[in-house]
Amino acid sequence: MQNLTRFLIVLIVFALPYANCLPDNIVKKSKRAICHGAASPYYSNIKHFQPFASLEGCIKSGGKLPKISADHSQSFRTKTAKEQDSQKYHRSMFGGWIDKDQDCQNTRHEILIKLSVSRVDMKANGCTVSRGLWNDPYTGMVIHRAKEMDIDHLVPLKWAWIHGASLWPPEKRSAFVNDENNLFAVTKKVNQEKGAKGPLEWLPPNEKFHCSYVRAFNQVIENYTLALSNTEANHLQSLQLSSCGD
Repeated sequence: MQNLTRFLIVLIVFALPYANCLPDNIVKKSKRAICHGAASPYYSNIKHFQPFASLEGCIKSGGKLPKISADHSQSFRTKTAKEQDSQKYHRSMFGGWIDKDQDCQNTRHEILIKLSVSRVDMKANGCTVSRGLWNDPYTGMVIHRAKEMDIDHLVPLKWAWIHGASLWPPEKRSAFVNDENNLFAVTKKVNQEKGAKGPLEWLPPNEKFHCSYVRAFNQVIENYTLALSNTEANHLQSLQLSSCGD
């Protein structure tokens, strides 16, 4: 009897992938503890696995998400976004930094002033920051010279364009560019490395900042009602879960 019971357990865990009774949305945890949802490009190739009802359950059991290649990440673009993206993206379509309070300091310099942990030095015109003390959250580096800093758009402009900003009026795009909730002061090198990638393609080198990064990214998506496919939304939710542990 014990042998029969063991056989049945093995059958449930390893033999069910060959049956037709599994639900379509089952999550497969591979022998390498990788959690593959139905949208994973490797899903159909996983023959021996532990089944879960959700990505969250798989991750909580000690699993992790598969690495998603840049090419595959493009498949996350919704059909609607592709159809609407008839006009080729260009940075100028979002406009530039503005001087909202008319004090001659545009958004870039307002952010540098706000995020410096010490008093900043201004150039003679009083409009441009020259020095300060910035803690780059993406790398953990400390920077003193403003010219070594970029103001990164957490949700990149091109990423936003693909996910619905192509339909926005110019006023909303300008607000997006200058929204301090979407801006971080980081080193130029790491900003160039990130480019127009979302968190499914790129995360900051500073792993301690991953949770805050993903949370903030998802919040901007929600604030601007950017369009996500179900697959992309599920992966971003799971990424937040694995990064923050909640």
